[in-house]
Amino acid sequence: MNKAVTGFSKLSKEEKISWIASTYFSNPGNTIQLLKKYWNSDEKLQKLHDEFIENTISNFYIPLGVAPNFVINEKNYTIPMAIEESSVVAAASKSAKFWATRGGFKATVLNTEKIGQVHFIYKGDISKLELFFAQTKSKFFSETESLTKNMQQRGGGILDITLEDKTQLLPNYFQLHATFETKDSMGANFINSCLEQFATILKTEALAYELFSEKEKNIEVVMSILSNYVPNCIVRAEVSCPIEALAEKHIPDPQAFAERFVQAVQIAEAEPFRAVTHNKGIMNGIDAVILATGNDFRAVEAGVHAYAAKKGQYSSLSHAKTENGIFSFWIEVPLALGTVGGLTTLHPLVKLSLEMLENPSAKELMEIVAVAGLAQNFAALRSLTTTGIQDGHMKMHLNNILNQLEATNEERHLVQKHFKNHVVSHSGVVNFVNDLRKK
Repeated sequence: MNKAVTGFSKLSKEEKISWIASTYFSNPGNTIQLLKKYWNSDEKLQKLHDEFIENTISNFYIPLGVAPNFVINEKNYTIPMAIEESSVVAAASKSAKFWATRGGFKATVLNTEKIGQVHFIYKGDISKLELFFAQTKSKFFSETESLTKNMQQRGGGILDITLEDKTQLLPNYFQLHATFETKDSMGANFINSCLEQFATILKTEALAYELFSEKEKNIEVVMSILSNYVPNCIVRAEVSCPIEALAEKHIPDPQAFAERFVQAVQIAEAEPFRAVTHNKGIMNGIDAVILATGNDFRAVEAGVHAYAAKKGQYSSLSHAKTENGIFSFWIEVPLALGTVGGLTTLHPLVKLSLEMLENPSAKELMEIVAVAGLAQNFAALRSLTTTGIQDGHMKMHLNNILNQLEATNEERHLVQKHFKNHVVSHSGVVNFVNDLRKK
């Protein structure tokens, strides 16, 4: 069957759904019914969601949960988390409660510099290019004032622009490397607009530069784009307490626990295979808050993982030590976030999430997000070094298995009672339910 379609974007929403249902599904009626079940009954709200992206056919739900009892810099928070994975919200909540009685989390934004680049090809005398840039640099600032005026009024703007010689990487490859401060906005559109204006100035001024030969005047701009790698937009989150204060139900020997915990982190620092899974757990917490607050979790993921490999080998984002009887656990991560612009002013649940966090500034949101990542990592490592990761995770996953089996209320009660004292596994639950149904 030829499944190609022309003019799809011009079809109405109903027409798009009808084409998809009749082309790909054996029961088109059921497909259309399912897609429409997830539409919001409020037509105005549904239209808002439809217009977030292109070719929208329905809404794809992800649970929005909350993790209460976080104490961050001596202030109490309930953190919104949008995520589909079992046990993440529970783990964050458990860590929050644990550290709330041990001094809470401390968080500090170390810097907030963001980066954009104009990538271009120049074939000629490098010393001439350097002189040209030195003489032209002020124009990159003055001729973008219409773009930067409002940002400057909020205390942001272009911080600096440098010429970078990258010919050791590719022949004739250079960059205009610009740094920005975007205050409470993530700033992607602002940065990209400035960069595209830089590119225009670069080409125009080069054509008029008398010292360039005709060949040198023809600078070829390849692209102008922000970077999601922001190694100078860093936030630190940390916890610490006397080692003996770590004692609790599952930590009868706090000294042994602290030593094993530090060893677990050191393994993630040294071993990339472990580091990837270790950091994935951190990102469970980070991504969930980023998604709930309308930020770009893909951009953050890319930048964070690049940062984890900044020394040439992929390594742990978190670190731990014991010193003079004190246990310390901390993380430093690059986070380019915003609390104004984009979905933050459009998506009703994003606005709700930010209000729940008492409308934080971008810096405060960076701190909250980093703490969520550290809390998630602490919960995972505590489980790994004590009871094991599957015990708690599979108990949280039990509801998903029961939903797959379409278990009745009576079956759910019996299953939960049985697995309270037995190891939860998918096959174990299936077998237990099947045995119940045979009786």
